Amino acid sequence: MAEEKKNYEPISMWGYFGYEILFAIPVIGLIALLISAFGSKNVNVRNFAKSKFCAAIILGIIVVIVVSVVGVQSFIDALEQLK
Repeated sequence: MAEEKKNYEPISMWGYFGYEILFAIPVIGLIALLISAFGSKNVNVRNFAKSKFCAAIILGIIVVIVVSVVGVQSFIDALEQLK
């Protein structure tokens, strides 16, 4: 029973702050994010890491779309200059 209670222990404000800083570190943060999202025993840490992972995926998709649109537009402009 005590072990199950630990799995649902809330994260403190400083805990969230620390996880935000940890997940912001480029390579180490990604590794920690994946370990926390899929391997943490605490449900709250796991859900927080999953939400940060989903946000990173959405941000990555947006960046890819913007870069693609800018790249296509630059390519079209370059073709028009050749005419």
